[in-house]
Amino acid sequence: MADRWQVEVDRSVCIGSGMCVGAAPDDFRLDSARQSHPVTPVADAAESVLAAAEGCPVEAIIVTVAGSGEAVFPPEE
Repeated sequence: MADRWQVEVDRSVCIGSGMCVGAAPDDFRLDSARQSHPVTPVADAAESVLAAAEGCPVEAIIVTVAGSGEAVFPPEE
């Protein structure tokens, strides 16, 4: 597992369920339009971020290794 992750939310997919905020309240916020965004786009690798990505009902959270772009979640097929 890499030390630093790039965290993005595909806002065209996000439905504002808030599950990411529930799983990782320090890592995600919902804006006034109920769209999720990462608090820190490049952050230390954390199980809470991975849990939020895995728990997103529409898989709107994309996590890659910072620098290399290697997929963390969703995993490459």
